[in-house]
Amino acid sequence: MLQRKDPQFLHEIRQSLYTAVLSDVLDELGFRDQAMSPSIRPLDEDLPLAGFARTGVYREVFHTVDGENPYELEIALVDDLKPDEVAVFGCCGSRRIAPWGELLSTACRARGAAGCVTDGMVRDIRAIRALRFPVFHGGIAPLDSKGRGKVAEIDTPIRCGGVAVAPGDLVVGDADGVIVVPQAVEGEALRRALAKVAGENTTRDELAAGAKLADVFARYRVL
Repeated sequence: MLQRKDPQFLHEIRQSLYTAVLSDVLDELGFRDQAMSPSIRPLDEDLPLAGFARTGVYREVFHTVDGENPYELEIALVDDLKPDEVAVFGCCGSRRIAPWGELLSTACRARGAAGCVTDGMVRDIRAIRALRFPVFHGGIAPLDSKGRGKVAEIDTPIRCGGVAVAPGDLVVGDADGVIVVPQAVEGEALRRALAKVAGENTTRDELAAGAKLADVFARYRVL
């Protein structure tokens, strides 16, 4: 069974699990709202993401203040990221804020961070793709957040892409989207997900060999 203290914990998740199976088992556990909005998409579908959330929430602003550092809390969070952590920035539905770009991606990658998830905009996308750093976003725009948005709080519970995210929650992303696994059910969700993947592999092999879907489903109850 996967355990957080295992150094291979996140590697095994990236290699063996995927968002669809995690969504299925979370549904079974009664957590049916853990998939972020379908509008949250990866910059690179070939880069899966798995890591532990570090959270920040933006509020919209409509002016700048002389002498103020508008990026203060954003910088503080990025500079404090540890290996395998994911920067998760909620932008409260704003389409005016692009909190993520090349320089933040570069800083995070150097710290061993696992990626970024935001329901805001991203920019510098060619440079980010060249870095091979996993970023999931709510849209692409050249907008600077300065004068449009400001981080109000970090390391507090937030909502991102319509999902509640608490600091330390397991965040998993792939080409299908982003799933947040609450810490309270993480162990059971991963146990069930690994078992379901094993059943899916057997089902796939039998279907590929020509077995009827109804017969295979009756045997394994996996679809």
